[in-house]
Amino acid sequence: MALTHAQTDCAAYALGERVPGNVYAPANAAELTEILRRCDDAGEAAVLFGGHSLQAFGNAPQRFDAAIDLRGLDRILEHEPRNLTISLEAGVTVAKLDAALLAHGQFIPLDAPHPSRATVGGTLASGWLGPRRATYGRSRDFVIGATAALADGTLAKSGGMVVKNVTGYDLAKLYIGSLGTLAAIVSANFKTLPLPAARRVALAALPEGTRARAAANLAGLTREPAAALMVRGFAEIDGRPGAEGRLLVLLEGSRRTVDLSTRELRSALGSAGVPETRLLDREAGATFANALDAYVALVGERSATFRSGGSLDDVAQRAALLADAAAASEFEIETIEDLCTGDVVARISAPSTLQFRERLGEFEARRRAVCGGARVLAAPQRLRALLEGFSDVPPSLATMRALKGRFDPRSTLSPGRFVGGI
Repeated sequence: MALTHAQTDCAAYALGERVPGNVYAPANAAELTEILRRCDDAGEAAVLFGGHSLQAFGNAPQRFDAAIDLRGLDRILEHEPRNLTISLEAGVTVAKLDAALLAHGQFIPLDAPHPSRATVGGTLASGWLGPRRATYGRSRDFVIGATAALADGTLAKSGGMVVKNVTGYDLAKLYIGSLGTLAAIVSANFKTLPLPAARRVALAALPEGTRARAAANLAGLTREPAAALMVRGFAEIDGRPGAEGRLLVLLEGSRRTVDLSTRELRSALGSAGVPETRLLDREAGATFANALDAYVALVGERSATFRSGGSLDDVAQRAALLADAAAASEFEIETIEDLCTGDVVARISAPSTLQFRERLGEFEARRRAVCGGARVLAAPQRLRALLEGFSDVPPSLATMRALKGRFDPRSTLSPGRFVGGI
């Protein structure tokens, strides 16, 4: 099989300070397996790429000889709306998937930033966790089967197109969040959900002294929102800097449920001292999409964004600790506190790239001391060597290494990208 290199600049695929010598763009599974087999035989390290929207996840690779761009695998293979299932290749964009499902009144809440660029395979491989997961579940909960290409070119299939499938090992779940270190996801099968009849975003500015009361009252709602974000900064979400903070609440469901939820929400915020709540119906989808994009948006090369996971009880405390760490390093900080999942997303920035580079190391030390489990969401590639993609080493690291050894014994796929340098 004759394989041609992608007609593109290798520097566009740089990770950290490493630039691949070759870029391949397979058009189908057969070409992908042949590329992987050749890389494996030659001892070349290959890194998988989709829409480049989540490539800041993980560490820079220890070796990097070839980039494999999977966007050419972009077919929707099978869609059975009556059975609420769909199968598609890994290079299909999230926007294309959303459009195909929308035509049949269905959706999958992947909640990926930049859906017009983000690929389904990349979203799964990154282990992306969207803010609606407390309501609908994580992306892995919707995967019912997958085909993956191993480093030696073997195609491995698991699951199928049946929602209640209990045959064999559920290997599809193993690839999700592995950052392409175990296999290349070729295609994935999903179960889908009926599209909510109504969607509404409520936006409310939070004057000084209302944040804690508003969060407490939201926790007591009888109808939980699909997402609830307390935002400080991130003006790209709604055009408002919101230095004192603002609340973004997403309501989904039947029209009656959304209306009832709206009345309850307004009452809860009003009793917390919030003077006004704006309601967006037509702009709800765009506003929520802006919030998702903000999770990975950078301020030039003088910023980085982290996500700290934890319990709902200490969301405000973790945000405050991160703010103190930023102030000690003379960084500006913008935060999103997720009142449904417990996430804290923090974007730090400096007035100049030079100052950001000089002070990033000391901020990292402070951040690890107060919030060790934070994960890098976005950062300039040239500074990736200064940032740990994973702050904590899990107790299961030895098992993870053993799995890597079985799936990829020559460490061909993304060596060093995963936790512990796997």
